[in-house]
Amino acid sequence: MLRRNVSLSVLTEAANSTTCREALLRGGDGARAMQLCDRHKKPLVYYCKQDRTPVCHECGICDCKNHEKVLLETEKENQELLLERKINEVEKLVKETEEKIADLAENISQAKVSFEQTSVWVSAKFSSMMKVLGEKQEATEQFIHQQQEEAIGEAHSRTLRESRSQIKAVHNLSDTELIKESMVIEVPRLKDVATDVKPNLQDRLNAVTEILSRMSKLVSDDLDKAVSSTVGQDKDGSPQDKRPVLAVVPSPAAPSHPGGKEGLSAYRCSLTFDPRTANGNLFLSQENRRAEHLTSGPRPVPPHEARFDHTWQVLCFQGFTHGQHYWELEVSKPWAYLGISTGVFSEQVTYESIPRKEKGRRCMVGMNELSWSLQLDQHQLSAWHNGQRETLAGPAQSSRIGMLLDYEAGTLTYYGDGQTRLHAFHCAFTQELFPACWIGEGVSITLCSM
Repeated sequence: MLRRNVSLSVLTEAANSTTCREALLRGGDGARAMQLCDRHKKPLVYYCKQDRTPVCHECGICDCKNHEKVLLETEKENQELLLERKINEVEKLVKETEEKIADLAENISQAKVSFEQTSVWVSAKFSSMMKVLGEKQEATEQFIHQQQEEAIGEAHSRTLRESRSQIKAVHNLSDTELIKESMVIEVPRLKDVATDVKPNLQDRLNAVTEILSRMSKLVSDDLDKAVSSTVGQDKDGSPQDKRPVLAVVPSPAAPSHPGGKEGLSAYRCSLTFDPRTANGNLFLSQENRRAEHLTSGPRPVPPHEARFDHTWQVLCFQGFTHGQHYWELEVSKPWAYLGISTGVFSEQVTYESIPRKEKGRRCMVGMNELSWSLQLDQHQLSAWHNGQRETLAGPAQSSRIGMLLDYEAGTLTYYGDGQTRLHAFHCAFTQELFPACWIGEGVSITLCSM
């Protein structure tokens, strides 16, 4: 009974409403202006929520008297608000989609650059190796041919000298003895020259043949397996598996720049430490050119997405994407890791970067696939990449370290005191690189003025 009274109240309110009254009074044009009920030819002034349709007064009293109803204008306003919210959601979705498309385009552009740089590096390395192999093959074959000519010529000359010596001795004999001895002496012909020449060539070529044997295994076995594995992974792997990989040759090869540190002045660059990345235990001074690990404990520092929260580490502000760059660092004590790392941050585009917020060795420079480092230790120098260590022969007490980065050639070379070349990494660089330092407790590192 209460529901029926409520419905009657709604109907009475609608009947007394100005909109309904004006529509009824206008007749003709007004009736055409409003939608009419097909059954009763009266204005549709209510909306039946149960039947989800507009109704007139009579429909509301008779057919929908127990149904929940509201004024048609009210329902219209509610639907307009709902539609507006949906439009806003669609516009937001369109905007997000456009941003993702822009991000995708940027990522595609970065991927193209990465693939192109890797392709250029691989092609250059293969071409360089083929050129060097061709040159060394020619030089070795010329040496062997020269040794052959000398050995055969020496054997022939020795035979002729012996014959001449015999003939000369015959001339010194008496007539009777001369006639007797000359009967058994003959001038040697070329075809009678001894051919059992045994030059000691193998000993002289031991170093060359040993290297060729190792290279043959690398090319025929190791390289073949690596290429087959890589090609197979590209065919069957996911897009994540197909991303450009930094190719690493861990053992040092030829110096990236001949003659030690001399001649590197043209590549000298000026660096400063980036305070945003410095761990709270590190104190920067001398206009951010000196970083010291305080023994008093961490200082309060503002939070930043680029900061190393748990790792005693700092990056330089300057990054490199091309060219040759040389810098030197003064280290107070041999307890540090000096290297380079990827370090770009962007909210719009995804870049791989050395971890900043994690705990453990993986955040240290050289302990992941995105960084390379030289470890200074009191007893031993070590080269690190992707957590793999290579022990180096050389002075462990170098306090001034020079670093030469050749981006296009894919080399990072370390120099010690004087002209000592300590190590060289050979990689395919595809991202922006930043000098990085892990600093032990009580140790300070200074970027030397150039």
